[in-house]
Amino acid sequence: MHYLYISVIVAVVLGVIVGFVAPDVAKELKPLGTGFVNLIKMMISPIIFCTIVLGIGSVAKAAKVGKVGVIALTYFTAMSTFALLIGLVVGNLLHPGAGMHLDPASAAKAQEQAKGGESLADFVLGIIPTSMLSSLTEGEVLQTLLVALLAGFALQKLGPAGEPILRGVEMIQRWVFRILAMIMWAAPVGAFGAIAAVVGETGWDALRSLAVIMLGFYVTCVVFVFGVLGTVLWLGARINILTLLRYLAREFLLILSTSSSETALPRLIAKMEHLGVSRPVVGITVPTGYSFNLDGTAIYLTMATLFIASAQGSPLSIGAQIPLLLFMIIASKGAAGVSGAGLATLAGGLQSHKPELVDGVGFIVGIDRFMSEARALTNFAGNAVATVLIGTWTKEFDAQRARAVLAGEDPFNEATLVDETAPADTRPPDLTKPPADTITDGQNPLTTARS
Repeated sequence: MHYLYISVIVAVVLGVIVGFVAPDVAKELKPLGTGFVNLIKMMISPIIFCTIVLGIGSVAKAAKVGKVGVIALTYFTAMSTFALLIGLVVGNLLHPGAGMHLDPASAAKAQEQAKGGESLADFVLGIIPTSMLSSLTEGEVLQTLLVALLAGFALQKLGPAGEPILRGVEMIQRWVFRILAMIMWAAPVGAFGAIAAVVGETGWDALRSLAVIMLGFYVTCVVFVFGVLGTVLWLGARINILTLLRYLAREFLLILSTSSSETALPRLIAKMEHLGVSRPVVGITVPTGYSFNLDGTAIYLTMATLFIASAQGSPLSIGAQIPLLLFMIIASKGAAGVSGAGLATLAGGLQSHKPELVDGVGFIVGIDRFMSEARALTNFAGNAVATVLIGTWTKEFDAQRARAVLAGEDPFNEATLVDETAPADTRPPDLTKPPADTITDGQNPLTTARS
């Protein structure tokens, strides 16, 4: 994926140059960005179906482990909501995308078509698909969500008898994500066409607006990590956030180089146990948090949505922002760490609530990779803090050991990732295979019950 990252950067630079040097030619390149967005839209329904079905199963099983699971899920929900609210506040203060007015004629036409005088009854009935399979083929995201919710809860009711179906959905999810990974190799072409067309139409206004959303996103993530997570960690466990982040410095460098927090999952499990959090708490909290505690993703989806709406000259009211973003947060559960899943979730939310804005996802393609590092780092920091806090609240955290570890008196064994000084029953498991509490779908850890 390093080659893809470099290719996207090169494509963005070339797109900007073409946009300034030959604006008329650049405008004609818009179909390249539109084609890439259409490929992403093609994957929306299957991605949402698989992640919601598996996500519901993971929530139910995490809750069954008792107090730890309930506390973890409650905390994850609260923090994701808080991150979403912070993104809303910052986005409405910065107004990213304001003044660009990209393709206002087509946007106005789409808005006129979207009005249509649909009644509440028509809207509700429209959520019900003609058949279960049609919800996956007609591009109606709310229909897909309804069928996925029904399927997920039905699998819960089946209990052990539903496990083969759940495994089948996991295999389908692997297949779908593999297709998405293939599509993402077209990102440089899409980024080149989209950025060239945008710069050709609006000139410096485009670059200024893109810079505003990127810098605003970075600043918001920093404020969230040090202001919100730091405060909660100190109040809950009396640990300084800077000390904890320094302890996890190697993991942050690994994430920064790969743009994915998934690469640091095994090391986070080992380091949290070495820090003094009990194995059961780590085994439940870390894998579940990787799918459900997506603070950075919540901020990203919020600001990207507001940017697209403002850039197309149709900013969203607060009343329209909240349900749209809540949908995106729900739809993103379980798709953490998958390249392109953020763009698919963004497109799916807009398709379900504001279809006239979906083409605006093309404006984000060029800068999505620039924001993915901050998104991954924020998600990782949130999960590390959550593990310490939940260990503290459940009295499964050795504070004295943590002080020694954070002070450098008990260094982590980087060679084996195993704490040789800990009792045998509290040492980290063999990290060459998935933790006992998890199954993997090739990308994401999914919590499952112990047998």
